Amino acid sequence: MLRAKPRARRSRYHVSYRLTRSVPAAIAAVLLLAVIVAATLTYKRFDDFITATTGHHINPIGEVVQAVEPAQGTIAYKLKHGQQVNILLLGMGGAQNDAPYLTDSIMAVTIDPTSNRVMLASIPRDLTVPMNLQNPPSRIWTQKINAAYEVPYTNIICCVASQYTGRTGGGFAAEHEVGKVTGLTFDKYIAVDFTAFRDMVNALGGVDVCLSTNLDDYSYPDYHNGLVRGGIHYKAGCQHLNGEAALEVARSRDAIEPQQSSDFGRAQRQQDIMQAIKKKATNVNGFAKAPQLLDALQKNINTDMSLSDMKAIYDWGKNLADTSIVRVALTANSGAAPGNLLDYGNCGLGSNVSQLCADDPSFTMIHKYLASVLIDAKTLAEKAPVQFVNGSSSFAGLDSLVTTMFDPTGLQLADPVGHRASSTTQILDYSGGQFPLTAKYLQNFFGGTVVAATPANSPPAAGQQTYGLVVVLGNDFALRFRGR
Repeated sequence: MLRAKPRARRSRYHVSYRLTRSVPAAIAAVLLLAVIVAATLTYKRFDDFITATTGHHINPIGEVVQAVEPAQGTIAYKLKHGQQVNILLLGMGGAQNDAPYLTDSIMAVTIDPTSNRVMLASIPRDLTVPMNLQNPPSRIWTQKINAAYEVPYTNIICCVASQYTGRTGGGFAAEHEVGKVTGLTFDKYIAVDFTAFRDMVNALGGVDVCLSTNLDDYSYPDYHNGLVRGGIHYKAGCQHLNGEAALEVARSRDAIEPQQSSDFGRAQRQQDIMQAIKKKATNVNGFAKAPQLLDALQKNINTDMSLSDMKAIYDWGKNLADTSIVRVALTANSGAAPGNLLDYGNCGLGSNVSQLCADDPSFTMIHKYLASVLIDAKTLAEKAPVQFVNGSSSFAGLDSLVTTMFDPTGLQLADPVGHRASSTTQILDYSGGQFPLTAKYLQNFFGGTVVAATPANSPPAAGQQTYGLVVVLGNDFALRFRGR
């Protein structure tokens, strides 16, 4: 009997990949420009830049020593010795925004020098978490995660713990809260003011950006606590934007087009603009505009990185291929896109507040997922056909959520389908053991047992494949998914 041939890999689940595909530009637009100006400006001018953005003067001797043999625990040391590095990227509104310190763009970056790959994980601003930034730490402040950075700079809570005060306090507070959600310990952070878009774009003479749909926002804010009369309007397609136009496209929240009104649509536009900035800043003309770019960046960056940190990341990643970057996002189901580990609801802020809740309130499932995203290259090389099917009787759509989660990882996935009810999770191996590494990876993540399957002893459900590996998601995994 001939086996059915594997179907083409799905495309409709690639939402998180599309949303984050241009995110490396966010790193390059900050770190790469620091390297550019280091090579083109006077020592005094660059020292002023480093002092303004990091709070410390350049130590020339120390930087030379670090370049030769970096100190243990530094980013340069970790990259040289094959240890993972975690960086938190934050985008905030800035002085011309009514909430200047809210970090509406949040991304966790994991650099893995052993596999020569990077994970970019987007965390939505509306994710609600129980924050413990006060003294004593037993005090809990339930709030959206984008509020963590503003704690040292406002009076929104009292009794802020000392480590979350001062120039770097906002970054450390954000690291603490995003770390709780992701399970990552961050080495450094970079916070970039959104107004840098405008200044940088003008310094470069404008940028070219393409929109997938029209963008019409009749509720766009002006600079006087009101709204722009008549709104802002941009046509679908590619266009040349000056600084103010780029800022409008980046900041718009309330477009009438569904594709543009979501947080995810807004993130994509910001990333596209950053990519356009990177493209211009790294060409020959960009080098000539280094002084203007430095002025723009100096006013809009806060970081605890040293010059050695910046250079180490740049040197490691300057030739990194796009195929080495795994892009994921924590999402909830919406009309325009499938979700994964989050859901809309009331997580403690009241029923009239837009908020996202983790399906697992302990964040354990998110930790496990993000720790499993960078799948070993030998496992991926097996190219095992994998399908997730839902055997849970209590969690409709679990197969689709899991498929969305693992779609960016490089696994060869088929469309998810339903299955007969199963109390326990099983990995059905219809391949006769051809994909041992993939089977082991799936078992480590989902639990259950690997079963040598045939269409006779494991009859397929409607739409289920009978080749490769089929993960039957049982009630036991459904409970773990929800932290129970």
